[in-house]
Amino acid sequence: MNSTHVERTDREIIASRLIDAPRELVFKVWTEPEHITQWWGPTGFTNTVHEMEVKPGGKFRLTMHGPDGTDYPNLIVFKEVVVPEKLVYVHGNGSDDAPGNFHVTVTFEEKEGKTLLTMRSIFQSKADLDYVIDKHGAFEGARQNMDRMAAYLETRINLMTQLKNTNMSRVSTYLNFAGNTEEAFLFYRSVFGTEFKGGIQRFGEIPPMEGTPPMTEADKKLILHIELEILGGHILMATDAPESMGMKVKPGNNMHINLEPNTRAETKRLYDALSAGGEVTMELQDMFWGAYYGSCTDRYGINWMFNCNDKG
Repeated sequence: MNSTHVERTDREIIASRLIDAPRELVFKVWTEPEHITQWWGPTGFTNTVHEMEVKPGGKFRLTMHGPDGTDYPNLIVFKEVVVPEKLVYVHGNGSDDAPGNFHVTVTFEEKEGKTLLTMRSIFQSKADLDYVIDKHGAFEGARQNMDRMAAYLETRINLMTQLKNTNMSRVSTYLNFAGNTEEAFLFYRSVFGTEFKGGIQRFGEIPPMEGTPPMTEADKKLILHIELEILGGHILMATDAPESMGMKVKPGNNMHINLEPNTRAETKRLYDALSAGGEVTMELQDMFWGAYYGSCTDRYGINWMFNCNDKG
């Protein structure tokens, strides 16, 4: 199953997809606001998350912004949370049987390093389901929602695999741009008089993924990964983060200091020290692209990435 499968019964919409990512990462992308805002909803929608407490009784409030400018307030109340296996929640006003509310069960099943993601939305009556399909396009929306999540994960995976894969220690600065990486790096090259390391990788080089919308010609030309040596041998790395692919650059997520220690022990020491009193944005762990990887924002608001290829 390499594309999203959607079916309905009298009262249910069931969407499922096999995603080429470990379930811990898929669960994280489903349950953390910084990720949710990038992919939630049908194609063309953006999101504002007001609160998100992923625990029994916890609330998830967001506003979906339609392509025509219409806002759609949403309230989800979690009933069951089993990390990283299952989420059960009520979508509506939090009451189990209020008119128009529906129950959702999301399961994350491990499949040899991949994740079988299944989302079952159960409505109170056939009439309620018919209404959301006819009025809001809920059937196709379920497909687009899961497609967007898969595309978001695929893009993130490709970005991570572009990072260095040797065991030599290195420090670099990783930058995110809203579509003008090439312009910026041509400028930096002229300033420092150096050349790009390893050429330029573009989004158009990513193999197409079944079940997701094709890239526009403009998006294919955007920068997936680029490196430039500047003063004292320091490396600038960068990528474009286009909103059309579910990403959004804003102050605070546009720059990371990327640490590449040569041992797992040193990676863990640095990670523990820098994350203490700050915010963990990804737990340090073995990742499927072959790295020991994590990220955090320290107590002073500085973003750090940790990428170690010591197999230890």
